[in-house]
Amino acid sequence: MHDRSSRIPVSTLSPPHTRLSIAPPFRYVVLFVSIYLVLSANGAMFVLVVGLKQIALDFGWPRSAPSLAYSCFFLGSGIGGIVMGYWFDRSGPGPVTGVGMMMIGAGAVLAGMVTAHWQLYIIYGLMMGLLGHAAVVGPLAINAMRWFEHRRGFAVGVLAAGQGIAGTVWPPIFRYVNESSGWRTTFLWFGVFVLLSALPLTAFLWRRLPGRVVHPEPGGRNRGNAAAPATARGLGLSNARLQAALCLAMLSCCVPMSIPLGHLVAHASDLGHPTVRAAEMLAVALFAATVVRLAGGTLVVDRFGGLAALLVFSGLQMAALLLYAVVEARLALYLVSVLFGMGYGGIAMCYPVIVHEHLPAAESGRRLGMVLFFGAIGMALGGGLGGFVYDLTGTYSPAFLVGVAFNVLNLGVVCALVARRRRPGGAPPLAVPS
Repeated sequence: MHDRSSRIPVSTLSPPHTRLSIAPPFRYVVLFVSIYLVLSANGAMFVLVVGLKQIALDFGWPRSAPSLAYSCFFLGSGIGGIVMGYWFDRSGPGPVTGVGMMMIGAGAVLAGMVTAHWQLYIIYGLMMGLLGHAAVVGPLAINAMRWFEHRRGFAVGVLAAGQGIAGTVWPPIFRYVNESSGWRTTFLWFGVFVLLSALPLTAFLWRRLPGRVVHPEPGGRNRGNAAAPATARGLGLSNARLQAALCLAMLSCCVPMSIPLGHLVAHASDLGHPTVRAAEMLAVALFAATVVRLAGGTLVVDRFGGLAALLVFSGLQMAALLLYAVVEARLALYLVSVLFGMGYGGIAMCYPVIVHEHLPAAESGRRLGMVLFFGAIGMALGGGLGGFVYDLTGTYSPAFLVGVAFNVLNLGVVCALVARRRRPGGAPPLAVPS
């Protein structure tokens, strides 16, 4: 019999500090392209959010009708995330993201031509969600962590900042085009922009990272190996049980997250604030999310681990939801939006790191896809719930309070997982040098 170690590439036997010679500066090109693709893909959500009231008014629909398209987007994205995760594990990010950006661009063009609400649901659920957004966010997060193995929080934080940048840049642009040319023109030009600027950049993602770094762990196991233990690393839970816990945590934090993201502009304008100020509040929240992601990946996630960071950021989000339910003054809403952005922004970068830290590396695409699927259910439920509660009560305050209840459930699950890290059989994973 031949010694298998003789067939292992040299790169997998190299000590961690040699990764810089194996992963050249091209990894920063990969990261920059990934940020731009995430920024572009998330415009699909904000073009609908900003135009929600205008679309409902033009068709004579209740607000729950376009809100359902928002929900279809996240539901489709969640289902597609599982499929795209399997595809990513087999083929890498290049072909996956290429299809995703094509669907988002074409879907936006078609959305500007709809004549019935069911058409909007199909476009947002199938094209822009299942085949579009699902092919971008999860796969690019896993790919970024593979290129920046020793700075996973930094890579995911910077990549997730693309979502915050999208929320800062897109709402004012979409608001201006909506008011000057109408929502149909806004959808059309956004789709053309994606097809001409974002789709060609996916060519940079066809290059694969050479080799795989081995990270020694107690007991002779290696985090970089394709074959992973049946027990989740560091928590004393089976992979299946940890997966289930993460799915529940993701669901229960995304319901409250989705309510302000989908309805803050409408909520603030209902309180008597001009539409331009309402759009600015959403932009401020997502700008705060961007700042947290840029700094928090290194200062919080890489330093304390994904689970501890998630506990902190989820608590901030819950506090913001409570305040949204009671404050009405313009300055107060801006300040609460900053707090919400800090919580929401931090949460988004924790789950990919937790999956990478505690679940099998060779299955990271599909496992993160499953977690994101439950996040999409939460986003869809929260978006639809906000519109439903508004139609029922005439105000968004009760919807924010329902979001708080879901956030409490999230904190309970995360606290239980963090507590397991402190037990003798659940020690946290070894720190990785930067």
